[in-house]
Amino acid sequence: MSSLNFKHLRYFWMVAKTGSIARAAEQLHLTPQSISGQLTEFADTLGVELFRRVGRNLELTDTGRRILRYAEDIFSTGDELLEVVRDQSLMTAQAFRVGCSDSVSKLIACRLVQPALGLEEPLRLICREGRLASLLADLAVHRLDLIIADRPMPSHLSVRGYNHLLGESKMTLFGTAALAATMRGPFPGCLNGVPLLLPGEDFAIHHRLLQWLGSQGLHPRIVGEFDDSAMMKAFGQSGAGVFFAPTVIASQVCEQYHVVPLGQVDALSEQVYAITSERRLSHPATLAISRNARHGLFVSGAGDTPQQPQAL
Repeated sequence: MSSLNFKHLRYFWMVAKTGSIARAAEQLHLTPQSISGQLTEFADTLGVELFRRVGRNLELTDTGRRILRYAEDIFSTGDELLEVVRDQSLMTAQAFRVGCSDSVSKLIACRLVQPALGLEEPLRLICREGRLASLLADLAVHRLDLIIADRPMPSHLSVRGYNHLLGESKMTLFGTAALAATMRGPFPGCLNGVPLLLPGEDFAIHHRLLQWLGSQGLHPRIVGEFDDSAMMKAFGQSGAGVFFAPTVIASQVCEQYHVVPLGQVDALSEQVYAITSERRLSHPATLAISRNARHGLFVSGAGDTPQQPQAL
């Protein structure tokens, strides 16, 4: 059987849409005789009758109607293809898939990744959040280009990945002004007996924070532990307790959650890592994130400096 002639199919489609050879000829800028001859050739090639004449008009046969449905699908797909070609942004926008460990502050992750959206080449950002182990599994099968985490990749996992330290930040204690007014004495001694909100055990800072409290002989009342840093800050905003967050986002934390800084702990630092499947960063987006971290967010003195309260 001979292959389908798409020129013949288009002529048939146009005649079926317009209802007559004359109107189809006008649309296609051809003579009616040419259209009629092409239709006859198309029907002979297929070995079927496509139209029957009803008065001065043409009516599709049952076979013709079935063929028309296929023609509609074919030319509709062709029109979609042309639209995509005309819209160069759809052709050139490259997907960049970032996994953010749920133990990393959303404020930090946003500030780190944002420069990737300002690249000269269009970029479509796809963000995923979850536990580090799950994100590493996605990285292993190339469902992610980059993971942002608060710790390096565990050495016992059989995942090919490389750790890139983006930076680190000191930790600051925050609380509502009303709660701060009930605290007595200088920082950090004022923490004794104060309700404290802790990040969950999945946070790298969790055990270091508990060790620091023990080393200082401090005994706050731990009233809650949270696997989501935003949820912990929301409880802090409600006055349920004080909480720690990275100093580099101090001003954003104060503005967004209506809290005040109560003191900075120089002995406590939170690290942020980029984990990728490439030993040397080469993707334009990962390079932009790395540059932003090294020369912007985590530069010494470039982060937010919390102001100590006048009285505790």
